[in-house]
Amino acid sequence: MPDPNPAVLDYLATRRSPGAKTFTAPVPDRDQLMQILSLATRVPDHGKLEPWRMIVLDRAAMAGLADLAEARARALDGDAEKIEKGRGQFDRGQLAVVVISSPKVAEKVPVAEQLLSAGALCMNLVHAATAAGWGACWLSGWPSHDAAFRAQAFGCGEGETVAGIIHIATPAPMAPDRPRPDLSKLVSWA
Repeated sequence: MPDPNPAVLDYLATRRSPGAKTFTAPVPDRDQLMQILSLATRVPDHGKLEPWRMIVLDRAAMAGLADLAEARARALDGDAEKIEKGRGQFDRGQLAVVVISSPKVAEKVPVAEQLLSAGALCMNLVHAATAAGWGACWLSGWPSHDAAFRAQAFGCGEGETVAGIIHIATPAPMAPDRPRPDLSKLVSWA
């Protein structure tokens, strides 16, 4: 018979997805963030490949990325909305961890599984930061998917992508929960 962990089940049942736009200072200090990162890296990584890396962004780094996103949007003939979407999360961000998916050449571990490991790291970062009392929000946005921006902003090389940008800071009071999926429409039994 399994031994349930009611505290974890309650956490998962009541977890919300706060908007990063509502986050304020303070943010975790270096020691607090290292504890969060240590917990977050307990993900399946198939043979200890560690097919990801992380970049911590402070306010100063995000200001530079906001300018870079705007310049890239203008180079792409972006309109005002594209510029705002590119700048937005960096202009308003307090602290973020960029998770870079960095697949390794591994005969027995498909790239798809390595990409999922980076996604699992993103979700674990959200859970670890939230469990530590911080607000956490997983974002990406068009700059994350733009090869030129990724290369200049995060030093992404061939085959590397941004799995997510996890914003971590002080959350605003919790808003009502959003509607959740109707499992009867999404689950089938074989």
